Amino acid sequence: MRFARTVPAALAAVTALTLLTGCGTSQADTTDGADTSVTVRIPDPGNSGVLALGKKDGSLAKALAKVGAKVAWTGSAGPFAPAAQAMNADKLDIAIGSITSGITSLQQNPGFKFFTATAPDPVGEGILVKNGSGIDRVQDLVGKKVAVNQGGTGEYLLLKALDKAGVPADRVERVYLQADQTAAVFNAGQVDAWASWATYSVAEVGGGKAHFLTDGQQIGSDNYSLTAVRTGFADQHPDVVKALYAYLHDGSVKEKQDPAAYLNVNTDAGPQALTGAAKQVQIDYTGKDGTVEPVTDADVRRFQEVARFYADQKVTPTEVDVTPYVIDVTKLS
Repeated sequence: MRFARTVPAALAAVTALTLLTGCGTSQADTTDGADTSVTVRIPDPGNSGVLALGKKDGSLAKALAKVGAKVAWTGSAGPFAPAAQAMNADKLDIAIGSITSGITSLQQNPGFKFFTATAPDPVGEGILVKNGSGIDRVQDLVGKKVAVNQGGTGEYLLLKALDKAGVPADRVERVYLQADQTAAVFNAGQVDAWASWATYSVAEVGGGKAHFLTDGQQIGSDNYSLTAVRTGFADQHPDVVKALYAYLHDGSVKEKQDPAAYLNVNTDAGPQALTGAAKQVQIDYTGKDGTVEPVTDADVRRFQEVARFYADQKVTPTEVDVTPYVIDVTKLS
């Protein structure tokens, strides 16, 4: 279950902090008769995924009511960087993003910690190229323009692919774009490739005009999907964090077994919906995806490898220490 991997691009086109924190769009889930004195603020999940279904059928509200909590859906799920800023500003309690974006966000006096990990997406992330582009291997990217989101999944995937192929990073031009702005640029031929993930790759692959030059598994990606919680919230309400973890874990197991049940939760038409080939692509991706799990010591070592790689590649000025910003959810009490 991943915000960044299971929603259509139209739902993830959120880059402004105000969309994550605007109180005018908040909506609380409640359970009649329950004492829900704690409010946990979570970005609205849109039309797909475990939280979307949990919002619609009321199961998340019931699970949290057991520990005296309710949800305020605040803004929309989108890039992790503005969500991290919102948590730092005490405007948001929960957000989901990649370890790559997480590492760059950890450089700036973070007020959040990670409490779940989902294994790297083996098939839904990678480097997209147009069918018939003549780009058949990573080495063919030399002298080409590749769209990436700076400091996040896209830049990481490109740099990892180049490193594995023995291609110096400076021989490929990185074009820094916000992820939600990239499809138009890519389809207009203004860049030659796009390092992307399932939120955006589903539409491109499903449209039949693009394919992965190399995917996450072939790249050797350690790009985990993580759930972050505002540090102050975790300190004050560990029981709520544990309950949320349990809900996300159980939901992710069910979603992997029956991906279609978690698509088009609210509508099967319009820009929010997945239809046709794109829907089938998403089903296939989710069926091969990981499940939400506690963060283990082995995971943290892989996170640190990503941080070291980022420092080596000059994405960050120094190696970020991830360890202080991880919670073992199994030990919360």
